[in-house]
Amino acid sequence: MPHEGTRLPQARRPGEPLAVAGRHRAGYAAGMENAAARPGGIVRAPRRPPGWRPPGPPPRTPVDRPDAWPRAGEDLCHLAGDWRILQRVDGHRWSLDDLVTAWCAGRAVAAPPARILDLGCGIGAVLLLLLWRFPEATGLGVEVQATSVDLARRSLVWNGVAGRATVRAGDFREPAALAGSGVFPLVTGTPPYLPLGTATASRRPQRRGCHLEERGGIEAYCDAAAPRLAPGGRFVACESAPQAARVERAAAAAGLAIVARRDVVPRAGKPALFTVWTMRRADDPGPAAAVEPALVVRDRAGRRTGAFRALRADMGMPP
Repeated sequence: MPHEGTRLPQARRPGEPLAVAGRHRAGYAAGMENAAARPGGIVRAPRRPPGWRPPGPPPRTPVDRPDAWPRAGEDLCHLAGDWRILQRVDGHRWSLDDLVTAWCAGRAVAAPPARILDLGCGIGAVLLLLLWRFPEATGLGVEVQATSVDLARRSLVWNGVAGRATVRAGDFREPAALAGSGVFPLVTGTPPYLPLGTATASRRPQRRGCHLEERGGIEAYCDAAAPRLAPGGRFVACESAPQAARVERAAAAAGLAIVARRDVVPRAGKPALFTVWTMRRADDPGPAAAVEPALVVRDRAGRRTGAFRALRADMGMPP
């Protein structure tokens, strides 16, 4: 379910000219011009309406880190504002569930979080989106797939936030993966949706582990989040829409209470595709669970809805 933000048919390969007219971020422009000298992968061109200016903190790409740029088989895609993310062209891509989970997480906290934990962070999409939204926060991602760990770490470098965020290689179900990390006011997770035996495993890099519950599903995420959640903190995760009862059981078993749920409908008239859940520690005082209005991404004619355009604006994306 690739998010449309990654479907950028116009691309520039290093070695071709790159227009950066109108940029007031000199360092960013210089870094992009320097990319022309680096052979390797694809740098995606922006698709932005005239007059739209990227909001939020600018990326601070180090000039001495050529490894932060895409290699053969990879592309560098726009994310939030001028921030970008590295992805394999034939591998796992950041998607709508990452975007909506990050947006809901940003709204779930009463104050900007000082620390953010993303369980099973993959290529780092949710972690990066939240670091963009909360520029004073530090972040920790945990991911078991080596290819994804590498991409996420290099994306942190490209955006200039490797000094305030790290990605650990490991299985978050193992105590060593989170040893010494403490507790967090905001924890996120985007589990795979497909139990083993319910779908054919993809042969493409990364995708098997991102789609199939080879290392657990929502239960594992709730179990890992609960002891890492600070008092008053929030855990925000997504799950396929038909799995509501399963999420409720997983939360209760882990000592979590559901605060809110929001269904996401890909197009008006279609059933919900997935649901984003917000949870707290069960021993924390808090409101009863609320069912928030469904987010409809596109209307019946296929146009982005006003609600989805507003979400994109919140997350530093053009309408």
